[in-house]
Order: sequence, then C-alpha cells, then structure tokens
Amino acid sequence: MTSLNRPSRLNRTLLALCGLVLIAAGVFTLLTHFGKLTVLRPESALVAGTGQPPAWTLYVAAAVAIVLGLLVLRWLIAQLTRKPKTHTWRFETDPAAGRTELAAGAAIEPFVAEVSNYPGVHAAHATLAGTRHTPAVALVISAEQDGDVTEIRRRIDTDGLPRLRQALDLDTLPVTVEFRFSAKTGARAL
Repeated sequence: MTSLNRPSRLNRTLLALCGLVLIAAGVFTLLTHFGKLTVLRPESALVAGTGQPPAWTLYVAAAVAIVLGLLVLRWLIAQLTRKPKTHTWRFETDPAAGRTELAAGAAIEPFVAEVSNYPGVHAAHATLAGTRHTPAVALVISAEQDGDVTEIRRRIDTDGLPRLRQALDLDTLPVTVEFRFSAKTGARAL
C-alpha cells in the first residue's frame, strides 16, 4: 500500500520543526526569567536606544509578514485539496488504428458504487490516481457506527479490488483505505 497524500511527510516535518523552535524559545524564556541563563541582565534595556527604527525596517517586516501569511494560506488550502492527481488513461496498441481513452473518474465509479452497497458502509469516495503504468487508488469509507470494519476491508480485498483490477486489466493496484465513522447506524432488526 502506498500513501497518496504527498504533502503529509512535509507537513509532519514542518510541524515538528515549528514545535521544536517553540519549545526551544519557551525553555530559553523560562531559563532567562528565572536567572539560570544570564544572556540578558535584568536591568538592561530590551532594545538598545529609544528612537524610531529606520523606515526600511518597517517595510521589510511588513513584506516578511505578508510572504509568511501567504505561505501559510497556501499550506491551509493544500490541506483542503487532498485528492491525488488523476489522468486520462490511453489504451493503444497501434496508434495508426486509433486509440481508446478512459477517464479515471469514470473507471472508478462502479467500484465506488459497489463498496457503497457493502453492509456497514454509509458512503464511499475513491480516486484513481496516476497513469496506467503507475496506478493507485485512494479510498475513503464513511462507515456506520456499528459497521464491521474488518468485514468491509475483507470484502474490498476479496470482491471489489479483484473486479476493478480485472476491469482495468492490471496485475497489481496499490490502494490506500481510510475509514471514517458516520454518526448514523445501520438498520436494526427487532
């Protein structure tokens, strides 16, 4: 199984780095406050001089803040768009005789419909990413509270995926399955 969420490794690295910087700043502040670290004397001024800083420093500070704000905004938007990139698959053995194209979204629809009808599944969404030579499926299942996740996964592995591989004429098809739980429960027999 492969991970299709490409920015996840970068996200974890950047969040860990930010966390370490914040922890170091907190430790530095506490050690300085309680006198264990004597980098600054308590009676010294925090900023040398009392005059206004040069005008260019204010512009640089504003530009840096704007750039950082835009980078953070781009990162937040990237978190909302988690779908991997899909392609149109081309099936051609002889280009002179013509070619057949298949949209990845159209190829995955029957699989999603099948998985959505499994017992315990409230909804399913899938993306067929990559090219015909490097395919991958990202499947998100919203399971009911009383749904049997093990049974759903077994049905996907034994029923759904083999049919999808056969329909796409693939020997292997890496898949990532993410389970989310719905607030709804299945129908109960009394």
